[in-house]
Amino acid sequence: MGQLNKWIAIAVACCVITIGVGQTKSEAATMSDIRGHWAEQTITQMAQQGLLDGFPDGTFRPDDAVTADQFVKIVLLAFTDKFPNGERNWKTSFLQALSASNQSILKQDYRDFTFKPSTVGYWAKPYLDLASDLHFISKGQFTDYKAKLKREDVAEILYYLLKETEYLEDEVYSLKAASQFGDLQSATSRQQKFIGEAMTKGIMEGYPNGYFGVGRDVTRAEALQIITRLQTKSKRINVKNEGDAFIKVVPTKDGSYKKLIFPDQRMLDAYSMMEEAGKLRGTNYDLEETTLRLFRDADAKALAVNGATAAIRNSNEASLWLDPQFLTYGVTVRLEDGTLARNMESIRKFTDFLFGYDADIFYRHFTDTCERAAAKGVLETTTKQIGSFSVETRLEPDGKTLVFSIIHA
Repeated sequence: MGQLNKWIAIAVACCVITIGVGQTKSEAATMSDIRGHWAEQTITQMAQQGLLDGFPDGTFRPDDAVTADQFVKIVLLAFTDKFPNGERNWKTSFLQALSASNQSILKQDYRDFTFKPSTVGYWAKPYLDLASDLHFISKGQFTDYKAKLKREDVAEILYYLLKETEYLEDEVYSLKAASQFGDLQSATSRQQKFIGEAMTKGIMEGYPNGYFGVGRDVTRAEALQIITRLQTKSKRINVKNEGDAFIKVVPTKDGSYKKLIFPDQRMLDAYSMMEEAGKLRGTNYDLEETTLRLFRDADAKALAVNGATAAIRNSNEASLWLDPQFLTYGVTVRLEDGTLARNMESIRKFTDFLFGYDADIFYRHFTDTCERAAAKGVLETTTKQIGSFSVETRLEPDGKTLVFSIIHA
């Protein structure tokens, strides 16, 4: 009988260990320490998805700190669908949100990815390698991925994840919104940017005492709550924004997107007009954030887009631009043969919209200034009032780049 009891005990222990490896629906619902917990429903739902397992003793330990490797794992699995046989596939919405380069990485380098931990060596290596290659994390982001995650660490992961899968919020507004946290200044300026993004996106929030919780560990329950909001936008916290009427999601230099908040309808409309002005050059233009670059031809564009140096990447014949923070519009031209002839239609479309009835006055000022600067190679910085705009003109030290800054009075 004693021997029989021994084998029964071993069998029961094996069953408990199995529960820890992967919760089934009924097992997830009976974890002994989540009943009555504020995150009970979230934990049950997310455990059923296999995002974060319980422990062999039948507990979940919701208030224990989550580690970096655990969080990276659940972030990746959150973008998958789990089938009854336990297999997983990437969600279609996730694949469509990725850049072409990241889609290629998944289809080629990770086409045999199993979504399972490594059985040899460090269990989290498959997840960390993939997250790194997709630019969700950097390999040196954490010195120890088994370390407990702080709230600012989670915000950093979310920042780069959102950059690759959605778009970044307007940074000026995000920092302003996050300034409500009483402990924001205890974070570095870099961390403040991450906190502002996570807060403005409605994925992370502060505590009742008005603090974000800089330096505070993220619990396993909190981690699942964050992932729930990441997965389902309808569950995100609605952050009020006084500039919601003047928003545009724009392409960035690295091929992703970010949200810009414009100060008024005029500048938002000017951005749309700038887009139309670029199309007048066929494909010989490039729009990045609030700058439209116009190129001589396709070869010049390819050279600039793929340039090895900053000088080459910034080369273009002319550019139209906006600065929402300082209510400024602008036109920049290179004083070279053919520049005005090739680009004047685009420049006029943009500036005609800005100046309206005073457009011809600006046009005469613009062409006269370009001719004088090109002839002399020098030009005194001047300011001219045209309609409701103050137009500042300056020639850069190279004697070839002429900048018109158009400031709304």
